[in-house]
Amino acid sequence: MAFSSPKCPHSSSHFAPSRAPCGNLRDRAFAAPASLQSSPKHLLTRLTSQCKAATASTTTAKETTPNGGLLTIPSSSKACRDIAGISTREEEYTVSITVVGASGDLAKKKIFPALFALYDEGSLPKHFTIFGYARSKMTDAELRNMVSKTLTCRLDKRENCGEKMDQFLKRCFYHSGQYNSEQNFADLDKKLKEHEGGKLSNRIFYLSIPPNIFIDVVKCASKSASSTNGWTRVIVEKPFGRDYESSAALTRGLKEYLVEDQIFRIDHYLGKELVENLSVLRFSNLVFEPLWSRQYIRNVQLIFSEEFGTEGRGGYFDNYGIIRDVMQNHLLQILALFAMETPASLDAEDIRNEKVKVIRSIKPLQLENVVIGQYKSHKKRGITYPAYTDDRTVPSDSLTPTFAAAALFIDNARWDGVPFLMKAGKALHTRRAEIRVQFRHVPGNLYKRSFGTDLDRATNELVIRVQPDEAIYLRINNKIPGLGMRLDHSDLNLHYAARYPKEIPDAYERLLLDAIEGERRLFIRSDELDSAWELFTPLLKELEEKKVAPELYPYGSRGPVGAHYLAAKYNVRWGDTNALE
Repeated sequence: MAFSSPKCPHSSSHFAPSRAPCGNLRDRAFAAPASLQSSPKHLLTRLTSQCKAATASTTTAKETTPNGGLLTIPSSSKACRDIAGISTREEEYTVSITVVGASGDLAKKKIFPALFALYDEGSLPKHFTIFGYARSKMTDAELRNMVSKTLTCRLDKRENCGEKMDQFLKRCFYHSGQYNSEQNFADLDKKLKEHEGGKLSNRIFYLSIPPNIFIDVVKCASKSASSTNGWTRVIVEKPFGRDYESSAALTRGLKEYLVEDQIFRIDHYLGKELVENLSVLRFSNLVFEPLWSRQYIRNVQLIFSEEFGTEGRGGYFDNYGIIRDVMQNHLLQILALFAMETPASLDAEDIRNEKVKVIRSIKPLQLENVVIGQYKSHKKRGITYPAYTDDRTVPSDSLTPTFAAAALFIDNARWDGVPFLMKAGKALHTRRAEIRVQFRHVPGNLYKRSFGTDLDRATNELVIRVQPDEAIYLRINNKIPGLGMRLDHSDLNLHYAARYPKEIPDAYERLLLDAIEGERRLFIRSDELDSAWELFTPLLKELEEKKVAPELYPYGSRGPVGAHYLAAKYNVRWGDTNALE
């Protein structure tokens, strides 16, 4: 039994009509107004009559097609309502969001605050209900008290902030239950229906839980808490397995109860403002698109660094490591968006099709093109910072990398021979996430004497800083004012905080809104996931089977020296090590 989802998500787009494409596979089957345009007029006439009658009696409209097939359209579907000339007004539907794992850190720190920010901005539908679901015993009042401690009115700092919080919290409720109990989810279903008040119900289940219980929750929710007259969607948090085999097994398990378009695999980095701006920068600016190839780009660097270690989550991290935690998902997704060909449209499927092509074109990762590291204890300014293995939840002989650098190559005509260098690490000198595009040297540069032997100083560089302090800047060469011919390099800088004073929404806000509206562009499709794991699984197995020892680097440093040798192997210098950065 799969989640019932007979209604086209266009009906969820009354608060953003341009963003909601027709939804899952079942929804597409019912998108009659578009699909029947070429049908004989008498068929449409009969369907119109049937849909009007069916809508009134909550039955199903049926009609034989010209080729002898039987077309059935449930009365609750938007297709039937469109044929009947009946619109689904905002007053007639509701959205229920159930946060499964509501007592966890992710729910408290990210999900509930993001939902409140959407409410504060007026982006949630008129009728919505939020339920927390977890094993912990808790009352509605206790949930509201817990959630209230993490809410901030960053978008509206006026006097009615407290009033808005109170209104939001009144929409939040709690249901305690086991993750594998169909009865507990049936009880949840009763509560949801009470709040939905007979309206057309659309439901989202956000699985903020470990992946080993995903299937139990989806099975129980499918059988006992699925919407019977609207759509049902499930948001799944990473990790999506720890290798190709476990990921494929997880996907198979989910698809026993869901169709692909009901599964929203969330990678919050795809919701970052600057990541979203990547395709805009490239495809809407003529100055960049012609340069976006091996002819002009010398290398691309994808850099992720955190200034803290695994404090508080060493036990979890040790089972995954930095490659699984960051490179296989966050950085690879950014690489795919950066390197993809121009999609046919901005439709989610067109964009995801191009991303899959890029990932499948990446050459197999070789161990000699990978450097791993692990941070060690370091004393700085009188403070002693712990080593990774000092964490009590981490084995003292752990070889799990907290740092990794890799050189990847895309085997296609656009990017042949261009190194894509990834670097990700914890306990480094700074917090940073950015894309660096280093262009080729100017052939026969007339001013090369002014730069001396360091031609890298003459390299144009485009930097997209994802976090913190979001910015896009282009490094160019220019003459220093004066009588002599002295050259310098300067930045043409779009600094977001200066240009756009309004605070940038959190990635979870954008992704939650997209899930409500049925927009799948920033979520990961199953074939994308398969391709990503096919690329990284052989490398991960080789590292583990050979028990490759990570290079130790001091807590708070720039990482292992080996990363610099890897870059130098391809005549590249890491952009974030520049003294001027």
